[in-house]
Amino acid sequence: MPAATTPGAPRVLTLRILRSSPTEGTEPRWEDFQVEEAEGMTLFLALSEIRERQSPSLQFDFVCRAGICGSCGMLIDGKPGLACRSLTRDLGSVITLAPLPVFELIGDLSVNTGKWMRGTAERLETWIHSQSEPDLTAVEPRMEPELAEAIYELDRCIECGCCVAGCGTVHMRDEFVGAVGLNKIARFRLDPRDVRSDDDFYELIGDDTGVFGCMSLLGCHDVCPKGLPLQTQIAFLRRKMVTVGFK
Repeated sequence: MPAATTPGAPRVLTLRILRSSPTEGTEPRWEDFQVEEAEGMTLFLALSEIRERQSPSLQFDFVCRAGICGSCGMLIDGKPGLACRSLTRDLGSVITLAPLPVFELIGDLSVNTGKWMRGTAERLETWIHSQSEPDLTAVEPRMEPELAEAIYELDRCIECGCCVAGCGTVHMRDEFVGAVGLNKIARFRLDPRDVRSDDDFYELIGDDTGVFGCMSLLGCHDVCPKGLPLQTQIAFLRRKMVTVGFK
């Protein structure tokens, strides 16, 4: 039961955290911690207070604390989100926290998103392909502002893993590249510095592990902390491939 509070006093929050340690082989268990809510408190601050004052062994990740690095992704009341951008005032007095599914568990709320993202990047070759070695002394050709803005919009992905964790297809098909992978393809397809043709890109994602595996449940779109148009990009790629008759 959550602790009672007197009228006008700060709320006492109960953070119910799923604890586990694969290296120690312990069984997963729920553990409750109580924290007094402060003005403007985020889940990151609440977790930091727990680790500093109650449980030094609590594992969770953070780097920037500003919603840029994507390290603090976790399930917040069953929904993927970033701890550093989640204000406790927007949540109930009892908050359940669990690690993001799909990714390799390190311990408690810490998962290895980097391993999954790196494997997807290598599979989809998400880097600029050129016909020759780049001349670091040369000035790149001017890019139209509208095109640069379109590329930047897709480049705002921080690879936090929230879209992957919220994707129904990923949970059923391990090989599915997810919205983050399809977003990368859309980004490099727009880049004029990449010499690959549309067919080259479509070859990478033109099956059920790519764009045609998406069930359009909008989970990725709903949970993206950067508000990226993920479903819009997936729908565009799918329509484009059907239009050109890609098989």
